[in-house]
Amino acid sequence: MTYHPKSEFVAVMMERGFLADCTDYQGLDEALLKGAQPGYIGFDATAKSLHVGSLIQIMMLRWLQKTGNKPITLMGGGTTKVGDPSFRADERPLLDAAAIDDNIAGIKKVFSAYLEYGDGPTDAMMINNAEWLDELNYLDFLRDIGRHFSINRMLSFESVKSRLDREQSLSFLEFNYMILQAYDFMELSRRYGCVLQMGGSDQWGNIVNGIDLTRRVIDGEVYGLTSPLLTTSDGKKMGKSLSGAIWLNPDMLSPYEFWQFWRNTTDADVGRFLKLYTELPVDECNRLGALEGAEINESKVRLANEVTTLLHGADAAAAAEATAREVFEKGGVGDDLPTLTLSAEDVGDGISIVQLLVKSGLAGSGKEAKRLISENGAKINDEPLAEAGMMIDAAALATPIKLSAGKKRHALVQISE
Repeated sequence: MTYHPKSEFVAVMMERGFLADCTDYQGLDEALLKGAQPGYIGFDATAKSLHVGSLIQIMMLRWLQKTGNKPITLMGGGTTKVGDPSFRADERPLLDAAAIDDNIAGIKKVFSAYLEYGDGPTDAMMINNAEWLDELNYLDFLRDIGRHFSINRMLSFESVKSRLDREQSLSFLEFNYMILQAYDFMELSRRYGCVLQMGGSDQWGNIVNGIDLTRRVIDGEVYGLTSPLLTTSDGKKMGKSLSGAIWLNPDMLSPYEFWQFWRNTTDADVGRFLKLYTELPVDECNRLGALEGAEINESKVRLANEVTTLLHGADAAAAAEATAREVFEKGGVGDDLPTLTLSAEDVGDGISIVQLLVKSGLAGSGKEAKRLISENGAKINDEPLAEAGMMIDAAALATPIKLSAGKKRHALVQISE
């Protein structure tokens, strides 16, 4: 489909690669041309931080604000008690209210790096859906809201169908999730004049449900917009690395490790990621992404610097780049490398190199550490590690040692004074 957007926001979404689908391009465009319009994305509070997989949604909210509209970050204090079953093979573990509140507090720190919160017409709002979901009367909800949902239609949604086709259990609790998400959209429209819900393309069915419910119950005209589900060019899910999730909170992943994740982007993804995760002009993103050889590596540094600056600030990005150049180009030990500090009790009479590789996060398990060593992929102070049975004593850690897994992942290990 060729559509020529009228509003700045839809134009940005299309030009930079954020847009997978929209329920009504023209209707949304016309609504956005009327002035600052509220739009939202929901985030369940299943961890104390969001990870890189959520960054495309956060950037969509940022662009919504930058184009003169009002972003709403809807925290799922209520829906997290249920768990979104979309495209999951199993049921999420249930969290209690205290754990959910703790997670929301951690996630708030991420949003404030990207959005301006306040009381102005384009200032962001953070709303918790427990505000209305916790007060629901079950029988009233079934009568007033449940009657608008067809079980036949709900069973036809791909997120549900895929689970049932694999003959994996889908609890009644989870099955209610899509009704609650639809109810969220209606309540945000009723309470705050919200006209737009955004999300990944796996949320299409849930978004359409919310639009239908809002029309039926309060006769409101609202719209939905989805982003593509991102994978890297080699088919891997965005936001995962060998050492686990790429968290956005600095207390869960250091700015250096965050920077390094982007520096390690594959050549084919550089241009696309510059458009999605930075605010560089599109022409510049295309130019940087088309470079080859040694030049593409400098494009990756630019990508890492731009993305890290948005989240952690320019100083953190500069420090990460300086550390990386020290480590990779000069073979030194950078000040900003992830550091594992052990006590004398931890080390005792000696600690195995395998344990150090695991504790420092360079290997996911002892088995993986041993394989790394056997395949000549591990180094200590830039010298190949040949013996998996090697023991390190406290004296050896008096000066920090540098461990490496492959060419790009490094950590320091030291003993506390």
